[in-house]
Amino acid sequence: MRSYRKELWFETPARRAFINITPQVAACLQESGIREGLLLCNAMHITASVFINDDESGLHQDFEAWLEQLAPEKPHSRYRHNGYEDNGDAHLKRQIMGREVVVAVTDRKLDLGPWEQIFYGEFDGKRRKRVLVKIIGE
Repeated sequence: MRSYRKELWFETPARRAFINITPQVAACLQESGIREGLLLCNAMHITASVFINDDESGLHQDFEAWLEQLAPEKPHSRYRHNGYEDNGDAHLKRQIMGREVVVAVTDRKLDLGPWEQIFYGEFDGKRRKRVLVKIIGE
């Protein structure tokens, strides 16, 4: 069994963003040379997420509205976490959207459903953050 590891770095100009990272993750798979196995992709920061869903702008707007209803950014005083920081909402949004995805690798391809894409979700942006891609297999 072989393994491969790579970090992908992102810096969003806005506080929140959804970025389709499927092409970068697929490039990692090709670089790895692994034909059959499993791919783990996870956010390495507690205010960011990796998840799988459809790449449709209306859906992304729905995510944003839904997350803002569940964990509104303001007022900052509503979160006990916000002492030296103002990102209590970002921690909760990450918890809802998840930390990682695992995708099967079949014949050197991501074994995703017809509309499935891998996304990086940023909830406290404007600084560099990383995503880990770890692939194991043969």
